[in-house]
Amino acid sequence: MLNKKDYLAGQVLLIDKPLHWTSFQVVNKLRWEIRQAFNIKKIKVGHAGTLDPLATGLLVICTGKKTKEINIYQGQIKEYTGTLVLGSTTPSFDLETEIDNTYPTKHISEDLIHKTTSQFVGDIQQFPPVFSAIKKDGKRLYEFARAGETVDIKSRTVSISEFEITKISALQVDFKVVCSKGTYIRSLAHDFGKALNSGAHLSALRRTKIGNFNVDNGMSIDTFIKGLNN
Repeated sequence: MLNKKDYLAGQVLLIDKPLHWTSFQVVNKLRWEIRQAFNIKKIKVGHAGTLDPLATGLLVICTGKKTKEINIYQGQIKEYTGTLVLGSTTPSFDLETEIDNTYPTKHISEDLIHKTTSQFVGDIQQFPPVFSAIKKDGKRLYEFARAGETVDIKSRTVSISEFEITKISALQVDFKVVCSKGTYIRSLAHDFGKALNSGAHLSALRRTKIGNFNVDNGMSIDTFIKGLNN
């Protein structure tokens, strides 16, 4: 049973982030609950890598002195599973925004889908989605996007060590990706659709691993709170 000193000295918590929560909301909730449970005026709490609100899965949360290790965990290899939908795109590359274009898909075979993954294994150039929290000129990219303003986004080099198709059901394609820090799976889905001479957007995403941390060992926010109050 962890106590006040434990959290201040530093803990690494594995949280299974629920759908629709921002990573920032999870951090704020846990910080508030820890402060309330132990009557702590101030404690550092941070996460080691953002998950989009429409993604679920592993958030590594650090408390107290362990927040100094956040950069170490952020830099580790990450694993995701998810689903992309072929034949249509959205401005955000996922379901945050409505479909803006549709594309032909009759030419796409299962064999072509499997073969196309090889184009994305290794070091690749990737443009982050305009609907992202990356800052440019002091503003988040999504602020420009929501205001309808165009912005010049530079590509970045990311590394993908595994890109496996796990299931194909009509236009829905399930996958597993192992990748470096800074990889946007939404951009991967968008670029994958382009490579198929069609379009695609992400419909589901779950982070399953960060380094040696596995979401199977994670806990829900409710479970964490119950543990604090027992």
